[in-house]
Amino acid sequence: MADNAASILILDDDPDVACAAQLLLRRRYGKVATLNDPAGLAAVLAAGVPDVVLLDLNFTPGRIDGAQGLAVLDQLRAQSRPPAVIALTAYADVPLAVEALKRGAGDFLTKPWDNAQLVAAVDNALARRAAGPSAAAGTGLMGDSAAMREVKAMVASVGPTEANVMVLGENGVGKELVARAIHLASRRAGAIFMAIDMGALPESTFESELFGHRKGAFTDARAERAGRFQAARAGTLFLDEIGNMPLAGQAKLLTALERREVTPLGADRAEAIDVRVVSATNLDEARLYDPAVFRPDLLFRLNTIVIRMPPLRERRDDIPALLLHYLALYEHQYQRPARMLADGALDQLCRFDWPGNVRALRHACERAVILGSELQYRCADFGLGAAQAAPVAAPALAAVDGLHLGALERDTIAAALAQAQGNISHAARMLGVSRAALYRKLGKHGI
Repeated sequence: MADNAASILILDDDPDVACAAQLLLRRRYGKVATLNDPAGLAAVLAAGVPDVVLLDLNFTPGRIDGAQGLAVLDQLRAQSRPPAVIALTAYADVPLAVEALKRGAGDFLTKPWDNAQLVAAVDNALARRAAGPSAAAGTGLMGDSAAMREVKAMVASVGPTEANVMVLGENGVGKELVARAIHLASRRAGAIFMAIDMGALPESTFESELFGHRKGAFTDARAERAGRFQAARAGTLFLDEIGNMPLAGQAKLLTALERREVTPLGADRAEAIDVRVVSATNLDEARLYDPAVFRPDLLFRLNTIVIRMPPLRERRDDIPALLLHYLALYEHQYQRPARMLADGALDQLCRFDWPGNVRALRHACERAVILGSELQYRCADFGLGAAQAAPVAAPALAAVDGLHLGALERDTIAAALAQAQGNISHAARMLGVSRAALYRKLGKHGI
């Protein structure tokens, strides 16, 4: 869903590329700026560090070594609270993008990008940055409840092995943080951790994105490109939203995992892969074991070890520490004075079921820091008026005089997104439309 508080900087020497990204992203985010020359970056950072930077890696025509982009990346990473960085590369620059990942970028996209993938990459980058310094510096797994101690023990036990791990849990519980903790506990910790939202991969580009392609393999294949399996070599590949993959894509993934090799589109020979796979899904386990939804043979390849991340309502003992962490985080980010919780507020917040889990708590803390006007935080500052998301339904039709088809469509989409807690794939399934169609409707209605 849109985040009107987010700030994004697009740093690319091609004004057309920067403008295209800006037009796409400013419909969803609060502030989207462009910069065509890295010489102006210092002035931008002096005015405020953005949340996300889309960074081209070459700024001078004819140069392909990426030295300028990597220097900018170092400049960004040196900030007291650095932005999340998404590297933008041409097809031939994938090895350079991998170097950027090693030096602190969180993701990379090749140009021309798929719009849905760009939006998903920015959403993921914002989520990772909001998780705070602890997520980058340590395991990022906060909480000392019995349930969280069990999760941490599992991570410590499984991390040093090469076993494939599947993380189960509702939206917002922190499945990617578990995956990153596993990576940090492994012998691959010094290599790349690469996250892919499998639900955001269009079927038409699935094989190219994962396995790569050769020049001329299809109409837009203007140069050779490595896939994510090759780019994550020696590291960990995190396959998020694995339950949203179509069955045809599941079959191709299974073949790659069984053979430990991939064949780029247009290639004559397979290439060996060396990655550890951690996957995650919010599917109910009963549905996960339904062969009409997920292939059993792929499931058994992925779930050698299963870690179940508990929802926040089942570890309420962790809520006070999480509240204090995120309130302090956003007080620092927005340069607001530190405040205490008012009497009774903590008790109410701990009793709340948090249907969006830690992600919802984090957003509620950000809201409280921005909008709270009293000397202490009150429960109302957290905006928890509706305790549970209502089932998706068409708006009531009793007031016929007020009907308007566009308004009905907008309200229904908004209700689906609320129930899906912002998960585009889930909302699209609820509404019976494709992800691409839903993105078009989001743009149409300015959601």
